[in-house]
Amino acid sequence: MNDLGKLFVISAPSGAGKTSLCNELLKTYGNLEYSISYTTREPRADEVDGKDYFFVSEKVFRKMIENDEFIEWAEVHGNFYGTPKKFIEDKLKSGVNILLDIDPQGARQLRKRLNFGIYVFVIAPSIKELEERLRKRRSESEEKLRLRLENARKEVQFYKDYDYIIINKNFEKAFNELNAIYIAEHLRSKDVKKIEDIVNLEV
Repeated sequence: MNDLGKLFVISAPSGAGKTSLCNELLKTYGNLEYSISYTTREPRADEVDGKDYFFVSEKVFRKMIENDEFIEWAEVHGNFYGTPKKFIEDKLKSGVNILLDIDPQGARQLRKRLNFGIYVFVIAPSIKELEERLRKRRSESEEKLRLRLENARKEVQFYKDYDYIIINKNFEKAFNELNAIYIAEHLRSKDVKKIEDIVNLEV
């Protein structure tokens, strides 16, 4: 099969549950690594620098933009987010699969720049349920929560930019669908250089 790693790009409106799905997929496969993004936003109570995100100042982030260190970056909800270029390139070349958890704006930007990648869009079954999930997190002010909901209404219109759509109403079902996508993308005939590499044709 193809020696290069595969890039799985997962994005969703805030509160749709993509992070939980991504974490479950990472636990399932050893040859899958999470690409840690850089952000200028403040960490939430349960987030760890260098594990969930690299939390940096806006000054540092802008310097990284100047140095062309991001494969994509975007300003979302008043904060900056970016994906480190060198990490992605090095891992894919070494045959490691990469899981990229980014917002729809970043995913659209990435798809324009790259001619490869598998794009998966996770959405909640309704805006009302999305609001309930965000309120349960209790991590946003009312103003920021309203901004996230308004952005979610816009982001779901970009669904055609993705290869797959998962409606996360039931976590187990949604994960099974994501897992099926992961498995199927490793069975593509285009990734086989020669049939002799995977089938013994000797009589």
